[in-house]
Amino acid sequence: MTLDKLEFPEPYKHEHPPVCDGSVLFEEQLTLSQKAADWVAETVGSWKFIFFQTAIFGVWIFMNFTGWFNHWDPYPFILMNLVISVINPMQLYHPDKPEPSERRERIVSHQHCLINEKAEEEARIILDHLSAQNTALTAIYEAVK
Repeated sequence: MTLDKLEFPEPYKHEHPPVCDGSVLFEEQLTLSQKAADWVAETVGSWKFIFFQTAIFGVWIFMNFTGWFNHWDPYPFILMNLVISVINPMQLYHPDKPEPSERRERIVSHQHCLINEKAEEEARIILDHLSAQNTALTAIYEAVK
């Protein structure tokens, strides 16, 4: 091959949309009720709320033992047990742990697939350019000989 017949591929143009984090896409697709449920679980599950709740229940027990406000919840504190049993499941939920959601996994998996497709396309283009450079170097080497 001669130097005047060398051909190089067109420079690669990144024409694909940016890759997004699958978790961010999942968060964007949450409904208002799902966001509210996550907020409640995050707030009620915090240490600040647990200390606040402990103080409230301490006052509750003290006021019922001492007779203030006519013993609205006498011993064994059935109403307080009901309140605690309603709040308790919300404290067990940890929003920092990813929930085992099939939809979330599908979104994240799709994003990984897009990344792999883009990486494969760019690797192919790099290999095409390297092949063209090898051809050019061979032609230059032959011309110099």
